Amino acid sequence: MPTKRLKPQIVLRNGKPSAVILDIDYYRELLERVEDAEDLRELEEIRSHPLDLRKWDDYLRERADRV
Repeated sequence: MPTKRLKPQIVLRNGKPSAVILDIDYYRELLERVEDAEDLRELEEIRSHPLDLRKWDDYLRERADRV
């Protein structure tokens, strides 16, 4: 049974907002979204650099020369 999401509650200190109380499920959802955004940003950074790939056979030849 889905629970009703509670509205965020703003905690005041000296008449000014200082904290927010969130429904735990909403908080977890926010964390997940932040992590997803960080992952996408990291992926974009990785994709912005060209890949330095070589053929497997070339790698094996180079490795055999070192042994």
